[in-house]
Amino acid sequence: MFEIKCIIVEDEPLAAKLLTMYISKIPFLKLQGTFKDALTTSEYLMEHKIDLLFLDIHLPKLKGLSFLKTLSSPPAVILTTAYHQYAVEAFALNVLDYLVKPIEFDRFVAAINKLKTKSEQKNETKDHLFISVQKKKIKVFFEDILYIESQKDYIKLITVTNTYYTKMPTYEMEALLPTSLFCRIHRSFIVAVSKIDAYTLEQVEIKGTSIPIGKAYKNAISNL
Repeated sequence: MFEIKCIIVEDEPLAAKLLTMYISKIPFLKLQGTFKDALTTSEYLMEHKIDLLFLDIHLPKLKGLSFLKTLSSPPAVILTTAYHQYAVEAFALNVLDYLVKPIEFDRFVAAINKLKTKSEQKNETKDHLFISVQKKKIKVFFEDILYIESQKDYIKLITVTNTYYTKMPTYEMEALLPTSLFCRIHRSFIVAVSKIDAYTLEQVEIKGTSIPIGKAYKNAISNL
């Protein structure tokens, strides 16, 4: 089933509550968490892939737009603010939409539909990615990938014919992969769902290789 994973970054409890209620009304939106500042959000994004970020502009410690500029591979962003004057700067940062508080539900739905359309088009057409290996860009088809392993600053990508090493954080690699084909089952492992030969509560098997399932990812594998 098509789904969009999202988080809320909002320091006003009432505004966060309203967004949570709106999200609950959209079947394909899956709220992963709510945060009150950009710094804790940054830590979360280092370890988790999301598709959509609801971001308030006026946040403590680090403002929303300043935070957005620090992200090398940001998810889709819908800004939520009580101020109109930041719209030009926001759209220059390629945000998906700019919602002014108080946010009406129909305006919220219109913003979500923009992302839904883009996501569906992307998933329908893209069947590969390019990775950097020794100063060369190599094309890898999704259907050829068996699993991906994080090794400190590098990613080890195992396909049916080759093994590649590329310098990239795990969360950035995860963001390049369609959620309908791949599943993260451990802090260090992402697997191709169709390539799983067998699994238990503790591990999956792919072409004779046993891959551990992390405690925090038990639900991910059971949902398959």
